Amino acid sequence: MATQTSDLLAAAAPRTVAVVHGITDDQLALPTPCQEYTVRDLLNHLYDVVVNFQALAAREPVVWADKPDRLTDGWRDRFETETRRLVEAWSDPASEQGVSPGMGMPQPVVGGMALLDLTVHGWDLAVATGQAYEPAPAALPALHELAGQLGPTARQMGVFAESVAVDTALPDLPRLLGVTGRDPAWSPAG
Repeated sequence: MATQTSDLLAAAAPRTVAVVHGITDDQLALPTPCQEYTVRDLLNHLYDVVVNFQALAAREPVVWADKPDRLTDGWRDRFETETRRLVEAWSDPASEQGVSPGMGMPQPVVGGMALLDLTVHGWDLAVATGQAYEPAPAALPALHELAGQLGPTARQMGVFAESVAVDTALPDLPRLLGVTGRDPAWSPAG
């Protein structure tokens, strides 16, 4: 079966997986648009998201404090496998029903948060490592709606930085990046 969330994750996931496969070991210490994260740090964070949101799809408890270094032998292929499992977890229609006991939000919003992380952090990692990134076009309208909905609380909790003013005539991705506190013109050189 499939759900709206799994369809959008399935469209977005290969794009981020391709970026992850393109990251070389000598790029792991590079800075990213997430000021407190190097490429290695952001990869580990995104790995945590992919694994933990599988559990959240099944309404299982998640411990965010555990921060294992997931970048051991075969990490690129394991990331791809875990991302596939994320899509599968959200393809169960029950994953979109009710409120998440761990997050206190409607399950579709929780699934959307995984989609947002895959998309925005896919861009973060791509721009930090000099790769091209094109988001899944089908995901962008839902992500704009979600970012607008979560924005004030996400900024208050430090999940999003303050919005960056972006020309509204720009394409969807730069506007989404601005809402999440990223400068679409960011480069590793500053």
